Amino acid sequence: MGIDPAEYARLREIADRLPKVPGIGKVEIANGEIVVAMSPMERHELAVHRIGRQLNAQLPDTHPRYLAHPGADLEDAGLGRLRCPDLMVFPEATLEGGQPAVLPHEVLLVVEIVSKSNPENDYGAKVRDYAAMGIPLYLLVDPRKGTGIVHDEPGYVSRTHFAFGDTVTVGPWRIDTSGLLTYA
Repeated sequence: MGIDPAEYARLREIADRLPKVPGIGKVEIANGEIVVAMSPMERHELAVHRIGRQLNAQLPDTHPRYLAHPGADLEDAGLGRLRCPDLMVFPEATLEGGQPAVLPHEVLLVVEIVSKSNPENDYGAKVRDYAAMGIPLYLLVDPRKGTGIVHDEPGYVSRTHFAFGDTVTVGPWRIDTSGLLTYA
C-alpha cells in the first residue's frame, strides 16, 4: 500500500510547490500520484460547519483540549499518503507545533463529505487509507443521497448506516443530521 519513501518525498516536494489557484481546494497524494481537487460547493461546506460545530460543543466533556478542525492536511509518509479530510478531531496543541500536517496517531475522527465529482474516492480509497493509518473513526456523509456511514472498530469492520434526519452515535459523540442538506 505504501510507496518508496524517496518517491513520496519527491511527490510531497512537488505538491508543496504547486501554486495556489482559485477554485482549487485540496492537494492530496495517493497511490503514487498527486491529486488536485476543485473547491467544494456551498452545501458541502455547510455540512462541514454544522458537524464541526456539534463536535466542538461536545469535545470539552469527552476530550478536553481537542477540536474539530477543517482543512488541515493529514500525512502518513510511511504509507505514502497525504490527505486533506473535510474535518478532523485532534488535540488543539497539534496546531501549535509548526508541523506541516497532522499525524494519524493524533486523530480520533475524520469526516468526509462526499463530493459530486468523485464519490468513489470517499467510499473506497479513503476508507482503506484511514483504516491503514489506524484512525479510530471515519464519518462519511453523502449529500448526493442524504445518507451516511459511521466506520469504526479496527479496520472499520463495523459500519453503521444512517439517513439525514437521524441522530447518529460516532464514538462518544452524537451528531444530529437533521440540519444537513442534500445537493439536489
